[in-house]
Amino acid sequence: MLTKEIEDRFEQWKSTTLKKVLDKFPERKEEFETPSGISVDSLYLPIGDNQVDYVNDLGFPGEFPYTRGIQPTMYRGRLWTMRQYAGFASAEETNKRFRYLLEQGQTGLSVAFDLPTQIGFDSDHAMAKSEVGKVGVAIDSIEDMERLLYQIPLDKVSTSMTINSPAAVLLAMYIAVAEKQGVSPDKLRGTIQNDILKEYVARGTYIFPPEESMRLITDVIEYCSQEVPNWNTISISGYHIREAGSTAIQEIAFTLANGLEYVKAAIDSGLEVDKFAPRLSFFFNSHLDFIEEIAKFRAARRLWAKLMKERFGAEDERSLRLRFHTQTAGCTLTAQQPNNNIVRVAMQALAAVLGGTQSLHTNSRDEALSLPTEESVQIALRTQQIIAHESGVTDTPDPFGGSYYLESLTDKLEDEAVKLINKIDELGGVPQAIEKGFIQKEIQDSSFKWQKAVEEKERVIVGVNEYQTEEEEKDLDTLEVDQEVSNRQEKHLKELREKRDNDKVNTSLEKLKEAAKGEDNLMPYIKDAVKSYATLGEICGTLREVFGEYEADSYI
Repeated sequence: MLTKEIEDRFEQWKSTTLKKVLDKFPERKEEFETPSGISVDSLYLPIGDNQVDYVNDLGFPGEFPYTRGIQPTMYRGRLWTMRQYAGFASAEETNKRFRYLLEQGQTGLSVAFDLPTQIGFDSDHAMAKSEVGKVGVAIDSIEDMERLLYQIPLDKVSTSMTINSPAAVLLAMYIAVAEKQGVSPDKLRGTIQNDILKEYVARGTYIFPPEESMRLITDVIEYCSQEVPNWNTISISGYHIREAGSTAIQEIAFTLANGLEYVKAAIDSGLEVDKFAPRLSFFFNSHLDFIEEIAKFRAARRLWAKLMKERFGAEDERSLRLRFHTQTAGCTLTAQQPNNNIVRVAMQALAAVLGGTQSLHTNSRDEALSLPTEESVQIALRTQQIIAHESGVTDTPDPFGGSYYLESLTDKLEDEAVKLINKIDELGGVPQAIEKGFIQKEIQDSSFKWQKAVEEKERVIVGVNEYQTEEEEKDLDTLEVDQEVSNRQEKHLKELREKRDNDKVNTSLEKLKEAAKGEDNLMPYIKDAVKSYATLGEICGTLREVFGEYEADSYI
């Protein structure tokens, strides 16, 4: 049917069939809109702004602009990596959880570190009290890393480590443990998050000022491009931006803007874009609005391909492909009626798969209450396996591609994200936008708007502001980390410092300090310090002496 014919029939439908119904039964709301504030029409048709330029806007899977996926066959060829994010208490206990998950069919590791590790403090530091092993595993030295990876063949398993400011140190420990296993660095596969820019605006586990943090990141990129070629050197994270309260539009814009900043920094340090860009990866959130989330992944993939081509002249197709890990939205889980979270996670995981993710973590139902139990994490993993093997959505690439609504949302999300990226450019780039508080304020405003909508019941959260029950948490076991974990970590550290060659440790730390004052790549110095059994806190402390520490301003 021609566009004019459809338009005429649409007008006829509105004035007859639709009008009769609306006269008797008005719609639930005067205005419908997505959580990003995009107006939702009563019906989507291939007319007006909804007409798609198929070749230029969608194309074919595995081809520019990759709207329909980065691989020609997508999940017909290979399923995504099922990578459950896990870590708690000690290295030994986390190792048991890793091995349990691998036995249950998980296909990659994902390490959660505790807060002291994330900000470069040893477990016996005064700032670490009460936090050791609580939200992730405590890693103080290469000995802990060995315990964490006990009996896990590092040449066969891909490992993701969610670590940012001290990412270079944890990666050095991982490489050193692999070498002890007899696995050379060029055989290692995995990812370190290593995305410091989002820490300044959304998460807060930074140590050093931005300029010094960016140096560590470019050092890792350069080192891995030569020594660990199959390692993803950075996972540019929108996840935490979304968890902080951003919209889907802001998640795309701020994440890709950070990515552009890392690419510029690497190029400025002398690297050629196609030498390092294929190892950049991304990390997105999968939130509640099902269609908007699918559209978000497609829009981000298309926009990144265009930006890499237009701004940096990337020619290698691998540099244009946005590869991403997805985690279901932890911030949407509720302590009330926690079994409802199983349903939320299933929808979010399905959106991620329909959006073409390469790797997926599904949250557990009890995470609003505590660390997940084995039973809960098994349900979360089974959710992925059911989607993969029973739902049928993996049998063709981008199965919802061509939906008038989905394509319209994909276009609008991309357009609005471009406006925000241009605004950041006008401010001088991401570091300048952070200094001016622009990104922080955008996220805070969106977070406030969401919370207000929940409190005023404009947005229904089942079990929270509607459909409450009196007995909400009965019969659900929770996992708690014992204080004894902290005591054992302190004991391990004391024994390590007594038995190691402290002269060797001091020499390696002194060399690291001198290198930090100059321009050498710091990775070889950090690796030597790790192998001498210097602790994470000692290495980060040495860098603190040279780099200083970042202190954030408040933006209200």
